[in-house]
Amino acid sequence: MELSTKQGTSLLHNKTYMRVYSAFATASFGDWFDALAIQVLVGYRWQAGPLMLALIPVALALPSILFGSVAGVAADRLNKLKLMRVCDLLTALLTVLVLFAPSMVWLLPLLALRSALSTLNMPAQQSLTRSLVREDQLLQASSLNGLVNQGSKIAGPLLGGLALAFLTPQWCILINALLRGCSYLLLLSVKNIRTDEDNSKLPEAPEDKIPLHTMWREGWSFMLRSRILLSTMLFGLAGALVIQVVDFQFTSLFRVFAPERESLLGWMVAATGVGAVLIILLLNKLNPETGYSWRLGSGYVLIGGSIAALGSLQPGASIVWVLLIGFVLGIGNGVFMVTFNYCLQKETPPHMTGRIFGIQNTVLSTVLIIAPLLGGLLVQYAGPARIFINTGLLLLLLGLAGLLFGRLLWPEAKLKLEGAQPVAAVDQG
Repeated sequence: MELSTKQGTSLLHNKTYMRVYSAFATASFGDWFDALAIQVLVGYRWQAGPLMLALIPVALALPSILFGSVAGVAADRLNKLKLMRVCDLLTALLTVLVLFAPSMVWLLPLLALRSALSTLNMPAQQSLTRSLVREDQLLQASSLNGLVNQGSKIAGPLLGGLALAFLTPQWCILINALLRGCSYLLLLSVKNIRTDEDNSKLPEAPEDKIPLHTMWREGWSFMLRSRILLSTMLFGLAGALVIQVVDFQFTSLFRVFAPERESLLGWMVAATGVGAVLIILLLNKLNPETGYSWRLGSGYVLIGGSIAALGSLQPGASIVWVLLIGFVLGIGNGVFMVTFNYCLQKETPPHMTGRIFGIQNTVLSTVLIIAPLLGGLLVQYAGPARIFINTGLLLLLLGLAGLLFGRLLWPEAKLKLEGAQPVAAVDQG
């Protein structure tokens, strides 16, 4: 059994985890392939305006807001592996239906249904990961998950952009459906999974008899009592509120300074993935017990500066600048997301992981109702360049606030650092 291996063994030797991880990687790659195709289809082929583009994240967020917390409870209560299998299979079927969507009227409801399945899948995957790996391997698992997301940003948009040069966006959507089917088959190959770590099975027996609403309330109560979790969640919420103003307006921006180059957006996203992968590999070698504040704050500083720089680009700008800015944006995104997910994993008991990630899904998705619509209105009336510059500067200031007031936001993390082993202190210099 993989969990019984000696301390310090790489997760790559955990065969059960690696099969689940491979399924997650396959699905993530398909999602990025799909996301680029949908943006090109809606933005370039259908010529949708900023407000219509803003409705896409709203459709994606609504299921998370309505069902995110409940989905987290389900992930803690139900068989996580079976739940992930069902989600993958149904997602593949819905993606096939997306393939035939003739307009936004059909596309938005289908995207919302597919997002509802992701709302169930994400906390199940995080909770299963928390159960399959040891405490000392959590950063490694968070980094591997981050590498999948960011690596998909490289391969997905690059191959998607290549495919779009010869094929229609519908072909890219079909590829996502096929990859989801492959993910389902990979999960089917996982047999006799054991997720208990030492005595971790003991609290599971009474858990089955606890009412769902009680488990839901316990998850919220635990998060609100934890200073670290609450500060991290609020900091993530504030940043997401700013980022989502422009997140689905990149197509509007690129249509201004690169109207004839549909593939340039894909190249920028790929460069973002390269930056994120490199920084994640570096973070995996650093001491994970230090620096919630500086990592989260510096992540926002880099993301904000990159967004402002993109807004400053002029029509006909060299692809070199686009790739460089995307690279820096990826570094900021990698630093923030790995630290954010690691913090939630580390500071949450294993039996509550699904609920905490379900709450996170709900909280961060609430901004996807207001911010994208606000962004669509602002871009429509003020132009994408000005909105990108102002939004980027606002996020940069938020990151600086996190760096300056980190000791107030994460005081418990500071106490843990002060009580750490001397070796940890040496590692940090």
